[in-house]
Amino acid sequence: MNFHGTTILAVRHKGKAAVAGDVQVTLNYTVVKVHARNVRRIYNDIIFVGFAGATADALNLSERLEQNLERYFGNLTRSAVELARDWRTDKYLRRLE
Repeated sequence: MNFHGTTILAVRHKGKAAVAGDVQVTLNYTVVKVHARNVRRIYNDIIFVGFAGATADALNLSERLEQNLERYFGNLTRSAVELARDWRTDKYLRRLE
């Protein structure tokens, strides 16, 4: 059995947070980029996001989350809920990984 995945790790301890990713981009089973930024800051550099999965799909969802953050004035919970709602109801988004 072959396993395939990307690692994004987030830890919060005593009011501080750290987010890290494995910095690889893969296409099927081939590593195509070994120093990618799959963890980045958004919304005026106050929110960290990490993406995993099909790179184009993850970037698309990340951009949509950032648009929602702008629309809901940085409310991360509301933005994530709206993204999940869109993901469930939009025919195009449902096909993303």
